[in-house]
Amino acid sequence: MDTSIRLAQEPAADALLSRSPLATLIGMLLDQQVPMEWAFAGPHTIASRLGADDLDAHDIAGRDPEEFAALLSAKPAVHRYPGSMAGRVQQLCAYLVEHYDGDPTNLWRDCDDGGEVLRRLNDLPGFGKQKSQIFLALLGKQLGVRPAGWREAAGAYGEEGAYRSAADITGPETLAKVRAYKQSAKQAARAAKGETAGGAGGGARKPAAGGGRGGAKPRG
Repeated sequence: MDTSIRLAQEPAADALLSRSPLATLIGMLLDQQVPMEWAFAGPHTIASRLGADDLDAHDIAGRDPEEFAALLSAKPAVHRYPGSMAGRVQQLCAYLVEHYDGDPTNLWRDCDDGGEVLRRLNDLPGFGKQKSQIFLALLGKQLGVRPAGWREAAGAYGEEGAYRSAADITGPETLAKVRAYKQSAKQAARAAKGETAGGAGGGARKPAAGGGRGGAKPRG
């Protein structure tokens, strides 16, 4: 990839993401329940522990699962849940080997339809709709992969000028904007949940029979 990605916010890790589609895809897989920079630094950590300059899907898929899990679990761990994520990384690589000859670019190289690329991404182990849309947006916004209708297929993540996800991060300033958006979205979700809970049940709860706290009878 002839581009410069700054998702890990660490030069060596970002350099690997910039030249390796597999590293970027694995970083996207790891991007859950941990800070984004931690997730996208993961591929570089894995490559370093494998003694390699890049990642190879055939190599990763063929490794002993326990040994690979131990490699991701060594401190500092690649993820908050290194054992389970090691399994997911191997499943992803095995799928790429079986369906795309181990080359992630084959997911989109021969496809000029954004909806179809989204479907292919969504078929990947560990990729749900949201993760697939974010990666499709990343392809279009930063990696120059723009099949017809990619913005529409990526949904809100494909919007120009939005700061919603990893697809919009190009440095510290945009990282701060994405973090602010996510925080605002969480607060709105909590507020909506609170309103729903407060409106349920049709009003205040009745006191427990017998009066007193916890339904205990008052002392005579």
